[in-house]
Amino acid sequence: MKLFDREYELIENVRDAFNEEEVLSLCTDYFKDYDYIVGDIAYSKLRLKGFTKKNNKINNKNNDFDRVKDYIENNCAYGCKYFILERKSVD
Repeated sequence: MKLFDREYELIENVRDAFNEEEVLSLCTDYFKDYDYIVGDIAYSKLRLKGFTKKNNKINNKNNDFDRVKDYIENNCAYGCKYFILERKSVD
């Protein structure tokens, strides 16, 4: 899929969570500098969170992709549907 004139690849889609139209309607320029966009669904609502690779200038412990599983386990509803988009092209 294309966001912010960049190509993103769906690398994980747990319980068929990904809905392109919904992502496009919620994704703002805020996410443009992130290497990954994680979406989780709880109570029929989609939440988005950005994550980065270690070499990204905005990387910190709260958005480091190495901690994405911890985020899903500790900050998302138990057993929720979720997906992960990875940015394929970098400026």
